[in-house]
Amino acid sequence: LYPHLCTKPQLFVFLDNSHREIALTTIFIAGSISITRLHPKVQKRIQNIVSSNFEVVVGDACGADTAIQECLLAYQTKSVTVYCSGESPRNNLGCWPVHAVQPSAKVGSRAYFTAKDIAMAHCCDFGLMIWDCVSTGTLSNIIELLKQKKKSVVFIDKKEEFLTISTIENLNTLISLMPSSAKQRAQEKIDLSAKIAELSFEQLPLSWTENLTGENSSSS
Repeated sequence: LYPHLCTKPQLFVFLDNSHREIALTTIFIAGSISITRLHPKVQKRIQNIVSSNFEVVVGDACGADTAIQECLLAYQTKSVTVYCSGESPRNNLGCWPVHAVQPSAKVGSRAYFTAKDIAMAHCCDFGLMIWDCVSTGTLSNIIELLKQKKKSVVFIDKKEEFLTISTIENLNTLISLMPSSAKQRAQEKIDLSAKIAELSFEQLPLSWTENLTGENSSSS
């Protein structure tokens, strides 16, 4: 379905003399286009990521993507890959390596730019999202990570606090912070209720799914 998706980067370090191979952790950092400056709490979290020698994947958009790139550049990290849809990134402040996704969707469409976000969600281990409680793009990233059973830490910009998203209950708590008008736009743009329903079904206990699909072995 997504031929442009990369596989998990084969990055390894060796510990002591045991020659044990430990895959490096990759963090997907993104946020709302309305956010042009990072809160000091977010800057500190990014500093911790850099000091831990984690790999970072980030997008090329204006707004939060550019602010994140500025922060990474200030911390002088080289462990960054910039993802873009199309041939070249709109922003690459650190001249980092680029992963260019070639979507089949119409150039400039929502699906066209979303392709790079889906690729980053596939390649990462965890997400760090900076959200304005309105942006459907960042919300889609959070949902995509949860769908892949990957945790994300979301900085809620208006509350200036973090919320870890690892369950559908966490997601519902996050969505409850959205103004009603933003929820309506999310419904229109990304079919929010359907995405939540899909996640809810996927997280049902095995016994529940067996009953729903008629696969309970005790009935045979």
